[in-house]
Amino acid sequence: MNLRVVQRILGILLMLFSLTMLPPLVVSLYYADGNWRPFLEATLVLLFVGFAVWLPAASVQRELRLRDGFLVVSLFWIVLGIAGAAPLVLSKQPQVSITDAVFEAVSGFTTTGATVLVGLDAMPPSLLYYRQQIQWFGGIGIVVLAVALLPMLRVGGMQLLKAEAPGPMKDKKLTPRITGTAKVLWLVYIALTLACALAYWMAGMTLFDAIGHSLSTLSTGGFSTHDASLAYFKSPAIEAIAIVFMFAGGVNFALHYVVWRHRSVREYLADTEFRVFLGILVGATLLYTLILALAQVKPDSLEAFRVAIFQVVSIQTSTGFLTDDFTLWPAAIPMMLILSTFISGCAGSTAGGMKTLRWVLIWKQGYRELQRALHPSAIIPVKIGGKAVELNVIQAVWGFFAVYVGCFVVLLIALMATGEDQITAFSAIATCMNNTGPGLGKVAANFAAVSDAGKWTCTLAMLLGRLEVFPLLVLVTATFWRK
Repeated sequence: MNLRVVQRILGILLMLFSLTMLPPLVVSLYYADGNWRPFLEATLVLLFVGFAVWLPAASVQRELRLRDGFLVVSLFWIVLGIAGAAPLVLSKQPQVSITDAVFEAVSGFTTTGATVLVGLDAMPPSLLYYRQQIQWFGGIGIVVLAVALLPMLRVGGMQLLKAEAPGPMKDKKLTPRITGTAKVLWLVYIALTLACALAYWMAGMTLFDAIGHSLSTLSTGGFSTHDASLAYFKSPAIEAIAIVFMFAGGVNFALHYVVWRHRSVREYLADTEFRVFLGILVGATLLYTLILALAQVKPDSLEAFRVAIFQVVSIQTSTGFLTDDFTLWPAAIPMMLILSTFISGCAGSTAGGMKTLRWVLIWKQGYRELQRALHPSAIIPVKIGGKAVELNVIQAVWGFFAVYVGCFVVLLIALMATGEDQITAFSAIATCMNNTGPGLGKVAANFAAVSDAGKWTCTLAMLLGRLEVFPLLVLVTATFWRK
């Protein structure tokens, strides 16, 4: 374990993160909201702490191993949540506890979108912008940004990327160098964000709202600058734009790059995971539209389709924007929406959940076992895109599934032990661990009513989900620390 190398990288990342406090400081000065001091203080404190952590290990130059990458990523996301809470604690409006501030910051950076804050419409613009910004940085991973912009680290960037990037197949590179891969992903991310902001602005949002919502749309975060979320705007055009870019955020960003490089949208349809993801969205939308129309909840078929497609895309991509109270919808739709968060978007996207590709592999593996029950001697490979999937990948997916479900059950029981009812606890852990946001019961609108112990439990669930369980869990194993 190269702890000094880890210390050096963590210090550099903290100093980098301190600079992200400057944009909301500028927003505060521009709007004269009187809230610039918390961001200035946070910048100076985090810069000093980062420098103090980095300095003793500044001259250390060693190769970074995979376990070091896991440690850097895990520590940074934990520290990130604590450090990101600083402006919220220091702000006079709103006045929040340390627990609430950490919950809000972790929710932002993990792109969960669960909130404990109410009265957003009256909050300082700088604080509203900060909430949107932390989701954007957390969306594709600030560690990937560091790998892209800091080749001077002189450590194995692939170890950081493999520890950070979501999905079961993490070794694929778009360019020969890892820094090039990270830069490509960020260029795609930035381009789509700018396009989203422009579209929102042209559809009638103010420039502030357009920028803010574009940051949380592409990151599939779901924070809004208004308590009513996107329902505030009452605009079909804005909802349509959100659907397009939420969907884009839920698709593998590497696939976006391949489409752009080959100048052909056929690359989307050639991808098995994309087709399954799109099929789930289409099927769920049609089903919910039919139920809403027949139950007379939305008698107008067009209106039923409009609210159905928005909520399906929003929840399935783990964004969490709302235009209608889906908890009041009939039949099993609310629970079906919560359960769909376990599938979520594609591997390599900003979405949470277990990722569509893993479920495709689980389905194909289950079907293969059914065939082998009938033909025990047959050799039946599991294929994705016409290519056989290696056995170690399938085993890794099943291992991930078992650990993910096990963590969910433990956290569910822990939250129920704090006094929450079954529906609230189930949906809260599901929406936090799958980084979605809205739940059922007491957490349908926000998490303000959850106890402090419950909020810490949900915070852990958000971190586990964002890092896809293993980077955090490996830290508590004896094998990890063994030389």
